[in-house]
Amino acid sequence: VQLQASGGGLVQAGGSLRLSCAASGRTFSTLTMGWFRQAPGEEREFVAGIRRSDSQISYAESVKGRFTISGDNAKNTVYLQMNSLKAEDTAVYYCAADPRRWAIGVMMNSAAYDYWGQGTQVTVSS
Repeated sequence: VQLQASGGGLVQAGGSLRLSCAASGRTFSTLTMGWFRQAPGEEREFVAGIRRSDSQISYAESVKGRFTISGDNAKNTVYLQMNSLKAEDTAVYYCAADPRRWAIGVMMNSAAYDYWGQGTQVTVSS
């Protein structure tokens, strides 16, 4: 499975960006997909996840109400719509996928994912 993340960039605080993660190859191995982020000097943290079979979704508390994860199964693509961006959202954002239908609590753990994309930089200026 190959994951291609795109859509990052520089935006002012309060602005919006939409990230995309396109899966190719063995796309049946992408039943759970997630977005994680890593800021300089910080550990990678969970942002949002979706279970593609039934669209079960989970968000980190820090992004609830501002970010929306969605998927287009026909395109094998998952999106992360990010609104009301804050300076603390600045990070490299990674998409991840796994062939297992993880429970909501498990999908928040980066160790639950077998496949990772290359990351896309999001910079929010204050």
